[in-house]
Amino acid sequence: MLIIRLFAVLALIGIGGAIIAWIFTGDVRYRDLAWMFFRAAIAVLFVFLALLALERALLPLV
Repeated sequence: MLIIRLFAVLALIGIGGAIIAWIFTGDVRYRDLAWMFFRAAIAVLFVFLALLALERALLPLV
């Protein structure tokens, strides 16, 4: 769980930094970068939750 929290904090820092850079510069690349960070964070979260669900489902079989 510590790893997912660390990843969440790093994702928020990346997204926040890109949004702040976009606000100050007006360059669209930073907005796109923030969107890419957000999508990657959601994908990693779904994979992690799927692994937890799979572990819970397969635990009674062991």
